[in-house]
Amino acid sequence: MIFDFLTSKLIKNSENVYDEQVRNKFVYVAGIIGIISNLALSIVKIFVGFITSSVSITADGFNNLSDMASSAITIIGLKLASRPADKEHPFGHGRMEYLSALIVAFMVMLVGIQFIKSSIERIINPVAIKFELIPFILLLLSVLVKIWLSTFNKSIGNKINSSALKAAAVDAMGDVFTSSCVLISFLASKFTTIPIDGYVGLIVSVAILYAGFSLVKDTVSPLLGEAPDEELVNAIKEGVMSYDNIIGVHDLIIHNYGVGRCMASIHAEIPSNIDIVTIHNIIDTAEREISEKLNIYLVIHMDPMCIHCDRVKDEMSMVEKIISKYENIKSMHDFRRTEGEDKVNLIFDLVVDAHYVTTKEDEEEIKNTVSREIKILKPDYNCIITIDKEF
Repeated sequence: MIFDFLTSKLIKNSENVYDEQVRNKFVYVAGIIGIISNLALSIVKIFVGFITSSVSITADGFNNLSDMASSAITIIGLKLASRPADKEHPFGHGRMEYLSALIVAFMVMLVGIQFIKSSIERIINPVAIKFELIPFILLLLSVLVKIWLSTFNKSIGNKINSSALKAAAVDAMGDVFTSSCVLISFLASKFTTIPIDGYVGLIVSVAILYAGFSLVKDTVSPLLGEAPDEELVNAIKEGVMSYDNIIGVHDLIIHNYGVGRCMASIHAEIPSNIDIVTIHNIIDTAEREISEKLNIYLVIHMDPMCIHCDRVKDEMSMVEKIISKYENIKSMHDFRRTEGEDKVNLIFDLVVDAHYVTTKEDEEEIKNTVSREIKILKPDYNCIITIDKEF
């Protein structure tokens, strides 16, 4: 609630998160707050680390400095990502947001590697830590600031579906853990002479390195082409199915060119006896209205289905009954029938579970199994089966 109040004061029309300009303002606000917060925390911790001779506090301070740079790069990346489409990039530059997050991830990992080295040196050559109350209070306050910053970034990241801000929220919560470890080690230095500072510095450094690795993994995934968001998939399918005379959908493909820059294509099954101009108008309307509603670019391909023929209906029911026995087969689509002088061809696609059907041999086995069962019931029938995978 407090975050909604804050953003509503700072951002005009803040509820319209699908508007690109509003979304960009959210990221700018989050980035500027991140820069100011992390710069202040970095100065405090590096100063405290210097006066107390603590490598773990200094490492934590430089970690905040890298977080500040992360916020700056996120803003720069968003600025580049917001550039309009051009001849070389017809779908815009939205993936620059992912590339900026990747740069941030490598910077975080570099900080982690540097302080692993410093921490090992401190373990080998320990230095006495001077506990002081004021630095301890400052470190405690820094933990509270990081908790607030993590919650703030998570709130905005979820609201505008920003992978960069969600990653920043996770990174900030990781900082809460590392800063807490530093805080405990600093407090422990008052009661023991054991060189705990170097070991805690090592823990902090490994945590920084792991956070960087996690950011790399999360950023590379959309660049490689990760599975689309399930809510978007369902919204597209349900949206298309809501129009008159569309009796089924399949083969949905979504290409992500950055947040708010998705292109999708889907096949819509229609009765084959409907006037082509009528169904074209329905499809054209569906493409336009769903594209505007979901902020995507949708293309719909029409697949005519012969559902008014009793023979075709009976044959479809026969095949559906056969495939229902196999858990790896999810559904069937594009069913059609061709008839020659001495044989009948049944042509259809089977959607299978990609987690279990992984090789060409697995696909051939499914084709042969289904064809064999149909042959038992209809010896003069020939099956032409295409395998589609559901991920």
